[in-house]
Amino acid sequence: MKQQTAVIIERFGKFLSIRHSGLQLKIPLIDRIAGRVNLKIQQLDVIIETKTKDNVFVKLKVSVQFMVVKETVYDAFYKLEYPHDQITSYVFDVVRAEVPKLKLDDVFERKDDIAVAVKRELNEAMTTYGYTIINTLVTDIDPDIQVKNAMNRINAADREKTVAEFEAEASRIRIVAKAKAEAESKRLQGQGIADQRREIARGLVESVDVLNKVGINSQEASALIVVTQHYDTLQAIGADANSNLILLPNSPQAGSEMLNNMVASFSASNQVGEMMKKNKKVTPKKAEPKSEEPENISDETDEI
Repeated sequence: MKQQTAVIIERFGKFLSIRHSGLQLKIPLIDRIAGRVNLKIQQLDVIIETKTKDNVFVKLKVSVQFMVVKETVYDAFYKLEYPHDQITSYVFDVVRAEVPKLKLDDVFERKDDIAVAVKRELNEAMTTYGYTIINTLVTDIDPDIQVKNAMNRINAADREKTVAEFEAEASRIRIVAKAKAEAESKRLQGQGIADQRREIARGLVESVDVLNKVGINSQEASALIVVTQHYDTLQAIGADANSNLILLPNSPQAGSEMLNNMVASFSASNQVGEMMKKNKKVTPKKAEPKSEEPENISDETDEI
């Protein structure tokens, strides 16, 4: 007799005893072996197709682990002929009662609750027949292929949306950073131009002061500076071999004419400023009160 196996002995067709592994004797022709009961833990895989609350057909694979203990071998042998069919029926009943209450996403999240419900129902039913339920597991949840494809597309679209949001945020950061850099560049450029002009003005003032000290008046000094800058500019332009720039007119007299025009405009602006100052110093006379007599008003109107 194999280990973890119980043998049912009958005498003249009536139950006699249960024999376990070891040395056992029976009377030939009188005693016979009615059957054998496996005492090992067994597993039954049940595949059920059912519908969820959101009308999605899904297949579940439920694994049931059960066994027969020594004390209930008699009940397991004589009370239940096809234990696998009985267990399968109870699993179908419980799963098809629990899954339609849940949406597809909840089925994945609460598969352990489904397994607990199956185990509870099986224990209540199979204990009567000598079987003990060790454990129940929902090992697989397989929705319809079209539903799986739709779920994959939803997940892919959600991830693409997330990627687009991150890319947009990165683009915004780059644009803002570029704008700030350009603003800072313009500010520094303007500051540099202002400093350059300030230094040029300071240099011109110093040059005029030096020329005044040697007896050259301000107008002559300004003319000399303009002519000098004119030739410096022509020299800088001529130093570039690829330059196609032509200055018209480019004679020193043109520079003198420009200086004369500048001096004339400065003199005119000074005269205008003096006249405005004189007008401000003159106080306006008080206006005489108008006569309230209607005759005078009409006379004045006639004279006008």
